[in-house]
Amino acid sequence: MKKNLIIVLLFTMIKVEAQTSTFTAVDSLFAKGRYKIALSILDQMGSNFLSNYKKATIYESIDDFKNAASFYEKALTFKEDYKTKLKLAKNYRLLKKSIKAIKIYEKILAKDSLNLVLKYQLGKLYIINKKPKKAIATFKYLIDKDKTNANYSYYLGLSYKLDGQRDPMINSLIDTYKKDTLHFKAITRLATCFQKLKDKDSTQLFVNKGLALNKNHVDLNKLKINQLFRDKKYIDAIPLLLNLDTINKNDTYNMTLLGKAYYNLDSLKTAKKYFKKLSFLDKKDFKANTYLGHIAMKEKDYKTANFNYMLATFKGKEKRDEEYYGLATLYYETKKPNKAIKYFENAYKENSRNYRALYQLAKLSDDYYKEKKIAYKYYKKYVDNFISRDANTTAFVKNRIKEIKKEYFLRGESLN
Repeated sequence: MKKNLIIVLLFTMIKVEAQTSTFTAVDSLFAKGRYKIALSILDQMGSNFLSNYKKATIYESIDDFKNAASFYEKALTFKEDYKTKLKLAKNYRLLKKSIKAIKIYEKILAKDSLNLVLKYQLGKLYIINKKPKKAIATFKYLIDKDKTNANYSYYLGLSYKLDGQRDPMINSLIDTYKKDTLHFKAITRLATCFQKLKDKDSTQLFVNKGLALNKNHVDLNKLKINQLFRDKKYIDAIPLLLNLDTINKNDTYNMTLLGKAYYNLDSLKTAKKYFKKLSFLDKKDFKANTYLGHIAMKEKDYKTANFNYMLATFKGKEKRDEEYYGLATLYYETKKPNKAIKYFENAYKENSRNYRALYQLAKLSDDYYKEKKIAYKYYKKYVDNFISRDANTTAFVKNRIKEIKKEYFLRGESLN
């Protein structure tokens, strides 16, 4: 009996030593990049915890996360292992299978609630999987354990955003910034938040702080440029736009605003260059043709203006009042009042809030037609809808309404 036991022990020792020697060879091959040979040797060893674990590690190193997860799963069928569970959860995250990762983290944390690193990863997974209540509770817990960590406050802010709580979100982002004044993600989100709240000063404060950290950040540049345009500071906007144009030369945003900036600065030749390029790159952007029409009008090139305005009205599907107004102006300047009236009318029909089109329609109808009923109708519409737009224009319109009414009264005719 004793002799048999010794034989079994010797056999076991030899087997373990052989496996150990094999695993050492596998490790050596893997270290030298011979992972295919290493996998082949592991296949010949049969399935056990260590062979599956080592296969998973090899696949993970070559970014084959699907096979890595599969072999980590097989390894765990042989024994419970903390390190393997964490590696499996990591691969689930990389495979976008975050629900599976959450289950692993929750089970581990049920036994080890003080693992803040794991708690942090779990909180981010709650955000990814749109579980705001759990995410909020997780990051509040983390902040309670470490009040100096800016990332905890940042992700708490994202959790509040997911939950639709605007003010707590902003407060958490501000708290992030107080803890870390170089926290770029918090800065960019604060700039965007304050822009949506129409808080110009706070928006520009965080836009400038963000651009000081990364002058090429596209969204922050656009926030600054848009504000400069609202303030009509076109000269200040141009260097920022030119910088963005070096980052992405085919971005139509840059081309559009560079064209508009130069147009507003009366640099028509340069503006024309950008709008021509824009028209070529984006066939649907009818506003490029609109501005080419405006430029041609300023240059008294009526043929080119007519072509571009017409093309813009053809390409555009809505709100083409600016284009119709341009055509009307063109025909007015070229002494074709009947066509001018037609296009002022089209402009007003396209956009009933275009008070300039309505006024020009009324005034030109008044000048062109002997019968004043048409002009009277348009003047009345102007007073009914745009009385507070321009004091001098309103005074003129009211006076013409009085004069036309008096004229028809004296003639004994009705204006209805």
